[in-house]
Amino acid sequence: MPDISLQGDIVIRLLVASVLGAAIGFEREVHEHAAGTRTHLLVALGSTTFTVLSIYGFAATPGSGDTQPDPTRIAAQIVTGIGFLGAGAIIHYGTLIRGLTTAASLWATAAIGLAIGAGDYLVGLVGTIIVIFSLWPLNFLVARLAPRGRRTMRLRLELSQLDALGDVSGLLDKTGAEMLGIQSRRLGQGRYAVDLDVRVPARTKGHTLVASLSALPHTEVLESSEETE
Repeated sequence: MPDISLQGDIVIRLLVASVLGAAIGFEREVHEHAAGTRTHLLVALGSTTFTVLSIYGFAATPGSGDTQPDPTRIAAQIVTGIGFLGAGAIIHYGTLIRGLTTAASLWATAAIGLAIGAGDYLVGLVGTIIVIFSLWPLNFLVARLAPRGRRTMRLRLELSQLDALGDVSGLLDKTGAEMLGIQSRRLGQGRYAVDLDVRVPARTKGHTLVASLSALPHTEVLESSEETE
């Protein structure tokens, strides 16, 4: 006969994990990221369910004798498996910079689900508060404290070979520019179009950066535009 009190506690854990995961996902959805409320809710719910099963589901397996199952085995696989979702989020946005925060939030949500599944409600709640703070208020605070006068440039390049993208990245790094986004597509044999979103320091002149990029081998700047932050 199932333990009703235990089943009730497990249901509470699933509900709490779902609420906490949805809270993190809501922040991502408000800021128009693809991995939003439903994705984070399911990650938290799934990791909690796996954790609960690893703790209680196999404790009374027939034929196990005195051997106690290791509850950490499934938990360890959750940590590995969540990497696939994180990688998918990064690939979806086409750049590590844009997708990395969402991938990290999915990873942290899985950890919160593990904590709730283990019955550590306070750890899960505090973890959720910290994650939401890092995604929203902390991001706003960093933006306020960042130095003024930086500009965002959008560049469209045509490369005769894709390896030239490494030279472009190296040049941007030397000038102190920060690559915010990148998209590339093949135009034909030996022709590649690359769209870059770049944050440029105040000391770097836009026309100077364009000239430096144009001077790189196998690289041609087709369009450039900029706006002050």
